Amino acid sequence: MLQLQNKQELQTSKNLLAFSAGGDSTALFFLLQENDIKFDIAIVDYGLREQSKEEVKYAKNLAKQYNIKCFTHNAENIHTNFEANARKIRYDFFEDLINKYKYENLLTAHHLGDRFEWMLMQFCKGAGCAELSGMKAKDKRSNYTLYRPLLHLDKQELLSYLKDENIHYFEDKSNNESKYKRNDFRHKHTKPLLEKYLQGIRKSFEYIDKDVAQLIKDIEIKSINQLAYFKGSTDKRSNIYAIDKYLKTQGHIISANERELLNEKTSVVLGRKYIVAKVSEYILIAPYVKMAVMDKKFKEKMRLLKIEPKLRAYLFSDLEAVALLSLLLQ
Repeated sequence: MLQLQNKQELQTSKNLLAFSAGGDSTALFFLLQENDIKFDIAIVDYGLREQSKEEVKYAKNLAKQYNIKCFTHNAENIHTNFEANARKIRYDFFEDLINKYKYENLLTAHHLGDRFEWMLMQFCKGAGCAELSGMKAKDKRSNYTLYRPLLHLDKQELLSYLKDENIHYFEDKSNNESKYKRNDFRHKHTKPLLEKYLQGIRKSFEYIDKDVAQLIKDIEIKSINQLAYFKGSTDKRSNIYAIDKYLKTQGHIISANERELLNEKTSVVLGRKYIVAKVSEYILIAPYVKMAVMDKKFKEKMRLLKIEPKLRAYLFSDLEAVALLSLLLQ
């Protein structure tokens, strides 16, 4: 069931599996075992459901049974914007483990339904071909590669596999709660369409991936501390795609309006959290800091480097980033 190309690459790498004990990640756990792919697992307990304690226990038991490491994290209470904040907590935890233990790859159990769900949500709020393509089976990040080995498979195919193999997994009842936007899309739109048009939807994504590969230039984003940067392309669509891709890793999803602003302006504040600015041939992305008391020497340095004023407050607290920009922009 795993794609052959991913299988060969993963067999020779150090892998971390994002595990939840649900059907998707449990199916991936056992498919990786069947394909002789070595990995450790990491699970987050958000403390919202009594069942979550059993899920963590199940993860630890599996790890012990298969002689692998199991990392656990108890998240602090999330009071607002649960989906976005939970995602940030989750990926911060995974990336801390990746940095500490030198994992090369992060494996997630996103499947075709997740990708289709994302596509419909983007389509309904306004997006182009690149954004509609959404998730990729292989996604290079700054210090690791994110793999989604199940992206070509439907949820029902995974559940059938678990049933045939008599593999235990947990069902998260919160997945049925309509207060979450993704759940609403899943039950009203994604699931019914996949049940009727699975093969057509699968084939459409194959075509979309080929089209996006032709339309969008692959851009490498580098970072130092909290400053991300890349050499801008003459194609604005490729630049915006790269910005969007990076900010997703930070828990910020660009809105249709923000995408328009990025297309029109050289400096944009996004969600009052990030500043994106074009300086010379580079695109810079940093936390947005409203005010800072800066000395005259620093202000003059920023003026000579032609740094956007709204970016300066952050840079005043990050001398390493300033030193790097001095080399890049001289």
